[in-house]
Amino acid sequence: MMKQLWTALQNKILLLFVFAAAFNYASAQTNETTYSGPEMATGFYAAGKIYVVIGVIAIVLVGIFLYLIRLDRKINKIEKEIN
Repeated sequence: MMKQLWTALQNKILLLFVFAAAFNYASAQTNETTYSGPEMATGFYAAGKIYVVIGVIAIVLVGIFLYLIRLDRKINKIEKEIN
């Protein structure tokens, strides 16, 4: 049962990434000539802080993935104990 839930969660995450990529591609196509990027990102890049932002985002994502992996292992251990 948990394997089915985990697979469903993985499918939903994959679907979210696909929609995000499609939305990003569509918005880039429509604003191709007049769009120069968000002011905030341009300011971060100019000040050299964009790497800090990317680093924080990467750390948060890695933490979430490690938490999910740890949670999956605990659930599998409990399932084995029950059986």
